Amino acid sequence: MVGRIRDEDIAAVRERVRIDEVVSGYVTLRNAGGGSMKGLCPFHDEKSPSFHVTPSRGFFHCFGCQEGGDVFTFLMKIDGLSFGEAVERMADKYGVQLRRDESGYDDRPKGPQRRRLVEAHAVAQEFYAEQLGTPDALQARQFLAERGFDQNAALHFGVGFAPRDGEALWRHLSGRKFTSEEAIAAGLVAMGRSMYDKFRGRLLWPIRETNGDTIGFGARRIFDDDRIEAKYLNTGETAIYKKSHVLYGIDLARKPIALSSQAVIVEGYTDVMACHLAGVTTAVATCGTAFGDDHARVLRRFLDDHAELRSEVVFTFDGDEAGQKAALRTFEGDQRFVAQTYVAVAPEGMDPCELRIKEGDAAVRELVATRRPLYRFVLDNVVGRYDLDRADSRVDALRAGARLVASVRDRSKVDAFARELAGMVGVDIEQARAEVRRAAARGNAPDRNAPRDRDRDRVQAGAPQAPAPRSNLPDLRDPRFGIERETLKLVLQHPVAIGRTSADIGANDFTHPTYRAVWELVAAAGGAVAGQNDPGWVSKVREGASDPAVSSLVSALAVEPIPVNKDIDAGYVATHLFRLQELTALRRIDEVKSRLQRTNPVENETEFNRMFGELAALEQARRTLREKIVGSAE
Repeated sequence: MVGRIRDEDIAAVRERVRIDEVVSGYVTLRNAGGGSMKGLCPFHDEKSPSFHVTPSRGFFHCFGCQEGGDVFTFLMKIDGLSFGEAVERMADKYGVQLRRDESGYDDRPKGPQRRRLVEAHAVAQEFYAEQLGTPDALQARQFLAERGFDQNAALHFGVGFAPRDGEALWRHLSGRKFTSEEAIAAGLVAMGRSMYDKFRGRLLWPIRETNGDTIGFGARRIFDDDRIEAKYLNTGETAIYKKSHVLYGIDLARKPIALSSQAVIVEGYTDVMACHLAGVTTAVATCGTAFGDDHARVLRRFLDDHAELRSEVVFTFDGDEAGQKAALRTFEGDQRFVAQTYVAVAPEGMDPCELRIKEGDAAVRELVATRRPLYRFVLDNVVGRYDLDRADSRVDALRAGARLVASVRDRSKVDAFARELAGMVGVDIEQARAEVRRAAARGNAPDRNAPRDRDRDRVQAGAPQAPAPRSNLPDLRDPRFGIERETLKLVLQHPVAIGRTSADIGANDFTHPTYRAVWELVAAAGGAVAGQNDPGWVSKVREGASDPAVSSLVSALAVEPIPVNKDIDAGYVATHLFRLQELTALRRIDEVKSRLQRTNPVENETEFNRMFGELAALEQARRTLREKIVGSAE
């Protein structure tokens, strides 16, 4: 059936979904008080959490980058879905039957839907796992057994086998009603003279998203006559698989990472398996590419990597020259983490899988437990390149080591590291300190003209900090507009408490243009009364905005904590509404007084008397509002 999803079905999905459950699949959330949860924003780099989720209102907002919206907005932004795809995914997850109008615009994207690509991978993963038990997969099972992985381990990680028959998976997919377009778009098959499977005669590991959906595969060569010489093949880039954004094992490791505030980065699929089976369940690996910035962003969301917690990232490297180069590259990217970074190097250059085979599970756990600070591992390697028995080499070693020490992020540790460098090179501590200072001045001093780190400089107060104001408008956080902001928060967050008491409020009660625009959206959506029984009301308010700044403000006001340590009752609401009206009355009084002063009572007696009567009425109205304010506060 074609056409748009019916509005009542969208509303049913929105009412059923818990946004915190969905977002927790991508971000580690912690209680922030006032019914709000917070974590590190998945949409921009930050070192202090400014990403807020309010489950009761089904909204999220980041006070750092200003992204915000409901659960559909979140999925559209983070997974690149269309609105229809986001609704369909949540409908599938929460068991809501969707209906589409038979006429009208079809809002589904052209080409295979994301849901179908994920479903194709689920079918493929199940097929490959079954094939691992066939006679043709004997060599694949032997490969696993030689590395200490039994049938239960294979089941736990979903390991499978791709038959050597080049069309086996395609026949299976077509039998399950998948089209050639869907199978090709998923990266599972390709078209040559005929359709053929991308993976043939290889051991396979499913690569999964954080929510457990399989989106790709890693394939290991096990037959000597395999025409493709590369030891490992991975799924190519598709609409759902981006190798720089995925980590093998993250679906299993994300909760242990969040609980322990530690992540272990290993180099291969079997290393992840070995670590998990040995009890190091925080291990993940990249998929055929070096660890980069995008991988760090994925990891930090679950690590809850900010200054308030003492989290750790442990990299495992071989002890050979290649491993030392990898450690240097990693150190250069150390600034990606607030967490302390460590390195774990197994004896004799063994990787975690080899270590488990030779020395058992306890040795793998000990490898991680005896980790060394990454800076110290790199410093040892830098200094170790020089002949310290020669005076000129000691100078060169000191300079090289000083550059490394000067680049350490935690400035409180620089002096201690300088002492270590002095001892390693065999020079006086003051000489080492002086060289570190010179290195800092040459290449590590901050640029005075560079923009400040917004996350570092932000004051961590009870409420999130303000978004940057547009240049032509006053700051939204200016105290002059405080009552306007708090009133709008009440209207959006507690429409039931507001009820019909907001009927006397109008656009002219809001002096900041952006706040006034939000109120106009509220009014266009039916006012607070309309939001009393509609869980998607705030989304409707936000969808009416054409200005991104107004749209962002709606999501911010929908999640920002209300500074009160009690339930929102009628008295609290009335105080804000009456105060807002009182401020309007005071502005009107000032305007009338100003006109009276400019009006000649003799030459313009009628106009003067009219304004005088208006002033008296305004003063009486203001006194009445003041009495209501005092009464509601009692």
